[in-house]
Amino acid sequence: MHRALIVVDVQKDFCEGGSIPVKGGAGRAVAIADLVRRADGSYARIVATRDHHIDPGAHFSEHPDFQNSFPQHCVVGSEGSEFHPNFAPAVTSGAVDEVFYKGAHSASKSGFEDGTSLADWLRARHISDLDVVGIATDHCVKATALDGVRAGFAVRVLLDYTAGVAADTTSTAISELRQAGVALSGEPVVLA
Repeated sequence: MHRALIVVDVQKDFCEGGSIPVKGGAGRAVAIADLVRRADGSYARIVATRDHHIDPGAHFSEHPDFQNSFPQHCVVGSEGSEFHPNFAPAVTSGAVDEVFYKGAHSASKSGFEDGTSLADWLRARHISDLDVVGIATDHCVKATALDGVRAGFAVRVLLDYTAGVAADTTSTAISELRQAGVALSGEPVVLA
């Protein structure tokens, strides 16, 4: 078995000061960068996903429901679409093997949905097991983990390395993950 780490959407717009910030996001960016730095061969591959919106249709709304529609965020070329500075050095150092952009013309919440299939990329590298971390526990982390299970991977979410938007939605997400057979460890940061 080969295990990969998927770092989900540790971008400026999802951290404090961003357009749809998750409290605790900047702190999780530090923790995730440290996890990547300390990995030292424990992962066969480390990948990251990034929201990368050009025209995602109804995903952007002036009256968002915060489930399927949100205020404008992670627009291609914007500062908010960049990796958070607490995590960016992990990428620029070469510790992250590949970055998967998602949601150019959709509301994609998972790197398994867009463009070059993340599942195909992982399988081509003989990956069978996934650890998932990032922002937000109750949105894109959940979607990535569930899509990983659907794609046939053994998935574990390292909750200590996630930040949730709200206690109730994070609790619901954890229940959904557990019911789908996702292994869970630790506790998410939820500061809302």
